[in-house]
Amino acid sequence: MLAAGSEGSGSANALVLSVFDEPRTLPEIRFQDDQGHDLTLANFRGRVLLLNVWATWCVPCRKEMPTLDRLESRLGGKDFQVIGLSIDRKGVESVKDFYREVGVEKLAIFLDPSGRGTHDLAIPGVPTTVLIDREGREVARKIG
Repeated sequence: MLAAGSEGSGSANALVLSVFDEPRTLPEIRFQDDQGHDLTLANFRGRVLLLNVWATWCVPCRKEMPTLDRLESRLGGKDFQVIGLSIDRKGVESVKDFYREVGVEKLAIFLDPSGRGTHDLAIPGVPTTVLIDREGREVARKIG
């Protein structure tokens, strides 16, 4: 594993991007879209995915989500997609309100209010971003 931290921070809690030597198999997590349709990561196989696990109450997410929205706007399509997976328990409307408030326009809404997906992915907290290759394997992870 290759890890790149924030240089010169001197903090043991430095934000780290972990790039794995070999892609890692991911568990089949279940989540829903804004219409309540059940999905798994397999629904997106064939695309490179940037999976971002976040929540409306997460302060760093407030800054990060508009950036991810711009990334989806510029690169999203048949080969790449940003999946913002909300762990909010208040449902679709709270995410829609958050998107309006911070100016997110291009990201689709995906929800895992049960938190089972984040548990299965061993996500320690939000935000956490996972880069997934076309075969559905994790190639990198950034916590924070």
